[in-house]
Amino acid sequence: MKWSFKLVRVAGIDVYIHATLIILLIWLGLSYWAVEGTLGAALNGVSFILTLFTCVVLHEFGHALTAKRYGIRTQHITLFPIGGLAAMERMPDVPKHEIAVALAGPAVNLIIAILLWFWLTVTNTMISADELTLTGGSVCTTVDALQYYTRGI
Repeated sequence: MKWSFKLVRVAGIDVYIHATLIILLIWLGLSYWAVEGTLGAALNGVSFILTLFTCVVLHEFGHALTAKRYGIRTQHITLFPIGGLAAMERMPDVPKHEIAVALAGPAVNLIIAILLWFWLTVTNTMISADELTLTGGSVCTTVDALQYYTRGI
């Protein structure tokens, strides 16, 4: 795929990252750096996105490995800023197999959510819904950085 770079090969499936995702990661790192002025903040922001895309890769492998179970080869998985794409040779001919392939990705997300809930419960780091806000946290620093860059325009 054009503008994509191979990251790794797992279970016979190549995983690629599209150049636009690399640009996004650089922009986020610079945005966090501009707001906080520290390398730690920049690495924290980029590591959050990398963690998120690790979940995207696992989701796509859910689809790909389920398809492999039914004899369908996945050519590659490509990561874009808007998500991932598992490029399969074809979809299963049997409807229940197609449903299994379609549901495998969300099933992986559910497993990740359960594991995260378990971890937060065991480590006593769970916070209540009342403590969550739309105006606080690391995502807002990206918005602040964008406003900082666009003031001169």
